[in-house]
Amino acid sequence: MKREIKTTNDGSKTLFINELNENYHSHHGALQEAKHVFIINGLNLINHYEINILELGFGTGLNVLVTINEYLKTDKSHVINYFTLEKYPVNEAEINDLAYYDLFDNPEFKNIYQKIHRSDWEKSTEIIKGFNIKKIQCDFFDLKNIDLPAINLVYYDCFGARVQPDLWEKPLFEMVSDKMAVNGLLTTYSSKGSVRRILQDLNFQVEKKQGPPGKREMINAVKL
Repeated sequence: MKREIKTTNDGSKTLFINELNENYHSHHGALQEAKHVFIINGLNLINHYEINILELGFGTGLNVLVTINEYLKTDKSHVINYFTLEKYPVNEAEINDLAYYDLFDNPEFKNIYQKIHRSDWEKSTEIIKGFNIKKIQCDFFDLKNIDLPAINLVYYDCFGARVQPDLWEKPLFEMVSDKMAVNGLLTTYSSKGSVRRILQDLNFQVEKKQGPPGKREMINAVKL
């Protein structure tokens, strides 16, 4: 699929897929969406010594960077294990053009960004002390065959239902639920009524929250 770089309203960049007429991130602001959905309404709500995060999907790697940025604000006394799935990895030229490290006021972020993208697939890599990532190249529906620890936090960041409706239906949510710990949190930019009902059917406590700029609402769901 042909992709091009576009600049979103907050100055951060995203990838745009011409065939699908779909952005990887919100055109209202890639960075502010990632922070709002996955940090403010995700990571900051988890309080464990060891946090296992599952991301669907890795894409440009922006969600990893905002997670590391937030981790560095803490006393770093806990550990984050970050598992991320991606079927179609972005290429090196795209990674260089996105240059997400420029969004963060930390001179080490260029090295961190490069280490994330150059880390081997299917292998756990320590990016910084206390933060480990394992990138897994697969279809999301292969999740049922992947061995993971009990997941405390899910970043559900699939392409929208307009272009990939099967990613927002019960079979995939059921696989995700099976990988989660009790009281684990799933956070997503979506607020579709059908998604809320599916999660409730799977024994999640679902809460509608204020969405990021450009979206009225989003979903938090806790596995009971």
